[in-house]
Amino acid sequence: MLQTTPVKPLNVWLVDDDASIRWVLERALRQGGMAPTAFDHADTALAALRRDRPDVLITDIRMPGRSGLELLTEIRDNQPDLPVIVMTAHSDLDSAVAAYQGGAFEYLPKPFDIDQAVDLVRRAAQQKTRVEEASTEARRIPEMLGQAPAMQEVFRAIGRLSRSSMTVLITGESGTGKELVARALHRHSPRANKAFIALNTSAFTADLLESELFGHEKGSFTGADSQRRGRFEQADGGTLFLDEIGDMSPQLQTRLLRVLAEGEFYRVGGQVPVRVDVRVIAATHQDLEGRVKQNLFREDLLHRLNVIRIEVPPLRQRREDIPELLMHYLTEAAVELGVESKVLTPEAAAALSNFDWPGNVRQVVNACRRLTVTAPGREIKAEDIPADLGGVPGPAKLQDEWTRQLTNWAEKRLAAGETPLLDDAMPEFERTLIRAALRKAEGGRQEAAKLLGWGRNTLTRKLKELAMDDE
Repeated sequence: MLQTTPVKPLNVWLVDDDASIRWVLERALRQGGMAPTAFDHADTALAALRRDRPDVLITDIRMPGRSGLELLTEIRDNQPDLPVIVMTAHSDLDSAVAAYQGGAFEYLPKPFDIDQAVDLVRRAAQQKTRVEEASTEARRIPEMLGQAPAMQEVFRAIGRLSRSSMTVLITGESGTGKELVARALHRHSPRANKAFIALNTSAFTADLLESELFGHEKGSFTGADSQRRGRFEQADGGTLFLDEIGDMSPQLQTRLLRVLAEGEFYRVGGQVPVRVDVRVIAATHQDLEGRVKQNLFREDLLHRLNVIRIEVPPLRQRREDIPELLMHYLTEAAVELGVESKVLTPEAAAALSNFDWPGNVRQVVNACRRLTVTAPGREIKAEDIPADLGGVPGPAKLQDEWTRQLTNWAEKRLAAGETPLLDDAMPEFERTLIRAALRKAEGGRQEAAKLLGWGRNTLTRKLKELAMDDE
């Protein structure tokens, strides 16, 4: 009879000062057939690591005493092949990049799905090779805020690419912050101490864009009074960000493809090739695959650009981030305008959170400037929010709008010499109010008369005078 050797359960260590988190994870890991050991401080875990070694270690980032990132650094120095999963309730880009650069296997924002966490432990245990050695904690990019799962994916992608110079294609609607992602990729890359050059390709005609990208030689065209270095040369050794790449002309697509493939180009009017070492990050709000099918974009160029793709979500798909973004940009607007920072009432915050924000984060930035200027007092109330930002006009605003429109009508009539004004205005005014009252009263004349402040006989007479009996 064959005897099978029992499979040793995975030895998983948990480091978190929150007893409830430790309890939940310990229970879930035991149910998953693993052997968890819990620590409430990083120092006790480090002491245990001098005597023993787990298969996987899970640590929180922010704890009293030694932080999870400091623990991660110690582990990378002494046991670089130990898989470490970093979890935190502070789900920002800073934490994600620092975790990945420190060599973490994965970054897990709280609150997390418990089954996902258990599965992540299993995958971490199977991994045999580890990420690079720890590096210094990356600088924070405050504009990139987000607790939403879709933004966490963006942070993860930036973290995973933090030691790479790969070509990246960033997609997403206008205003979602694609350039911020590009700047973060550059800032957390080996090219961080070199130039970051950004160019919106849709802002130039084809001829001008060619000169902008590749530069020109003196005398190559009318007005070329001297040699000019293009953006590729300016970005040599660093990163070139090409925004709205989908609008580029076919001719320039061909030239761009050659630079990506061969690392060299000719200036406009030039005879000598110029070699450069540039990381290209491209962005677009368009469906490039669709444009390839329409023969508007080169398929081979798409493949060159689309080495890694990062999709930046629209704001309506990450509504939980809207309150934090509003607070951040209201503070920035106050600093910019030199005034005291304003706060949103709960009703105003709810109205803005429910708005779809078609202009995404860029629209939030401008809305915060606008509300800082227009809202009276320290608080921004629901009635201070304009209709084009999801606000509902209050009685005073409706009154202002009505009188404004009436003023415009009167001025136009007077300018056309159409007088007397009241002969036309009064009958139409009464008809409008009578119709509104009858609709509200569902046709009941007695009730409609009360709404108008008249008696029933007055309403009957007015209906006859205004030829409204048939209505």
